[in-house]
Amino acid sequence: QVQLVESGGGLVQPGGSLRLSCAASGTIFGLYAKGWYRQAPGKQRELVAAITPGGTTNYADSVKGRFTISRDNAKNTVYLQMNSLKPEDTAVYYCNLRFMTLDYWGQGTQVTVSS
Repeated sequence: QVQLVESGGGLVQPGGSLRLSCAASGTIFGLYAKGWYRQAPGKQRELVAAITPGGTTNYADSVKGRFTISRDNAKNTVYLQMNSLKPEDTAVYYCNLRFMTLDYWGQGTQVTVSS
């Protein structure tokens, strides 16, 4: 059974930082492209950041320069380092693994940026 377990969300003040983690089990981690998505209340889910098996990264314009996606294949874990957080970043964040027809999602972790 493939499972993705997210952690690291919480409440942070504007300008602060959080690091999200997504640990995978039950599959060959290195084959997958990894991504982080987020969904705010009343809004569509959007791609925040993604990384290919080869290490190529892509970011939404709204987070570029502030967020960094990375992965540790030995630990089967993908990370999202979030710096200079803004209230607009408040959302539920989901990690995703994708390979051809396979598509797996984490349970989501709440990130709230507020003073």
